[in-house]
Amino acid sequence: MSSTVSTPFVYLALPVMDETELLPRLIAVLRKQSLTSYELVVCVNQPDRWWYDQEKREICLRNSRTLEYLEGLEGIRLTLLDRSTPGRGWQGKNLGVGWARKTAMDAIVSKANNEDIIISIDADTTFHENYLQSVCRTLKSHPEAMALSLPYYHHLTGDGDTDRCMLRYEIYMRYYFLNMWRITNPYAFTALGSAMALPVWAYRKVGGITPHRSGEDFYFMQKLCKQGRIIHWNEERVYPAARFSDRVFFGTGPAMIRGRSGDWSGYPIYHYSLFDKVRETYDRFDVLFEKDVATPMDDFLYALFGKDDTWRRLRHNYRSREPFIRACTARVDGLRILQYLKTEQKKVLHSDEENLKAFIRKFYPPEHLQSWNIDPDAIDFGKMDPAGLNHLRDFLSSHEDHCRQSGHFTVT
Repeated sequence: MSSTVSTPFVYLALPVMDETELLPRLIAVLRKQSLTSYELVVCVNQPDRWWYDQEKREICLRNSRTLEYLEGLEGIRLTLLDRSTPGRGWQGKNLGVGWARKTAMDAIVSKANNEDIIISIDADTTFHENYLQSVCRTLKSHPEAMALSLPYYHHLTGDGDTDRCMLRYEIYMRYYFLNMWRITNPYAFTALGSAMALPVWAYRKVGGITPHRSGEDFYFMQKLCKQGRIIHWNEERVYPAARFSDRVFFGTGPAMIRGRSGDWSGYPIYHYSLFDKVRETYDRFDVLFEKDVATPMDDFLYALFGKDDTWRRLRHNYRSREPFIRACTARVDGLRILQYLKTEQKKVLHSDEENLKAFIRKFYPPEHLQSWNIDPDAIDFGKMDPAGLNHLRDFLSSHEDHCRQSGHFTVT
């Protein structure tokens, strides 16, 4: 039964594919939660055609064992969505983690009250015993918020290659977040499927999650961001697993696989000045309401939308200043910013290390670096061992947590 208005009920949306070994650990974590009024909604899934593919059949069989394991659980309120057994798997192009997450969330919304809470989780993620309680408390204290983008932290595994790749990817993510936060961009969020929470009313307001095969978490957070405020701080964080995985097209697993062979071209350390150009463009939305003026992103945006369609059409459709600025912000969104950065980064004749060194020297005073024992000159991803990369990650993570909690890009 769903909650009353005064006491929101928590629903956990969990997509599962080939997670037989990890699920017991997650279930053990859930059994220890201080908040017990929750329901776990699991979508066990894979394409139906995999039953007839000898290379994939083992995954199907492991999914069958997963279903048996979940069906035998006691003491946990559970809804099991079977998109795995023969005849029930995904058909055609509608497949992947995006469809699984959507299937779970849609099932939740079909029976939940507006004030109830959806927490998105993954089978490879852990958290402390007060995690669910803390998410409820945070969202209750921000009743207008569309969503909560939760702090995260990957634990080291002890395997050198795994830790090195994971840390390099996390450094990329934290660097990106810090620069987007520094320029006060509304799309300053880190999208992780295991680190999202939102009220049911917000899910309904945006029409649900769009089931992209990869990156559904990014597009969903962007969709929510365009409709209202996302909050970024919670006293408890999530701990995603670090593992090489090709089950999605981009994200942590694929990044680690490419990074293991030395290819980080898809996850560069963008020069901080490119973020400043994004801010300059946003700062000119107000003037653009009156007339066309040059912005640093013009060449990119004109190639994408056409010169006449970029600003003039918005002025025609939005005759008041504030709606026009909101429309500009929606058009030059997080995806367009990322595409712009990738385009412009090709013109930057500096290495990732040089870009990171420049950022650190520019925005962190020497005494702060000294207190952290950070020497920018020593940053060399190819030569740093996992301990050195971890220290750099923790330096960036600490400042990110401060930004999330304080709301400001300040160095203390």
